Amino acid sequence: MSFKLFLLLEKFLMLLPRKIRKKIFTSLAFIAYYASPRYRNIGFINLDFIYTETISKEEKKDIIKYSFRNLLLNFLHLMEMRHMSKEEFERKVTIKNIKAVEKAHKEQKAVIYVTSHYCAWELGGAAVGNYIESVYAVFKKMKNLDYQNWVLESRAKFGNKSLEKSNVIKPLIKIVKNQQACGILIDTAVNQREGVEVDFLNKRVHQTATPAYLARKYNASIIPVTITTDDEDNYTLIFFDEIVVQRSDDEKEDIRVATQLQADWLSMLILDEPKFWFWIHRRFKSDYPQIYKKSS
Repeated sequence: MSFKLFLLLEKFLMLLPRKIRKKIFTSLAFIAYYASPRYRNIGFINLDFIYTETISKEEKKDIIKYSFRNLLLNFLHLMEMRHMSKEEFERKVTIKNIKAVEKAHKEQKAVIYVTSHYCAWELGGAAVGNYIESVYAVFKKMKNLDYQNWVLESRAKFGNKSLEKSNVIKPLIKIVKNQQACGILIDTAVNQREGVEVDFLNKRVHQTATPAYLARKYNASIIPVTITTDDEDNYTLIFFDEIVVQRSDDEKEDIRVATQLQADWLSMLILDEPKFWFWIHRRFKSDYPQIYKKSS
């Protein structure tokens, strides 16, 4: 499908009542579960790796089905945000524990928002920009530049900006030094040479050390943030209290401890409600590549 046809489809979909629009996307997610054996298998591999036999195969199946559903709902949110007013957005998303951010601002610190592919992450990122401050969000370059521009335009609707992942450290340093906010995903696979080893979901893995490095060096605040829902129509953006980075004589250890605290936060989030995490990506490929051999 050409990009122009895609835009025509978007216009058509946005003319429909939201209930019908949502039904179309959740039906596509149902089809995708059965039509995408590779990603379905990745989901089972991840869940087997983390939970072994402590949850049933049916429970794992339900979680993976919801991962497909959640992915399509995030795509729907991107589309809808392009046509959404500020008032409509604020009826859809409310916030909790804003005091965590206000404390950092009162101390005149830049905020590094750490987050993940959890629940309605596209709405979550937009909500920070709408309610709190413009955020420079790090993204991975896409193969289709037309679609990439479409996504970035949607993410910018409520004030955010984007930074391409390659060679991103220097721009992030400048942003933090200027006491501006940035957003960094901490649940993607990273090269062992670039990450710090932590315990995540009871597995030893490597995780990006960028938030801890920036916070320690430039006296910024690391604030975890996520979004959740009970009905897929109304959402709550939740800020967590600052993860404090120590400044001892051992910089490496200070960064490791702060990175572990981020992994602890995300592990708690996922284990509390596993269906909301994006299980159908190869999070563990850098540290345990062998587990994915049967998915290729």
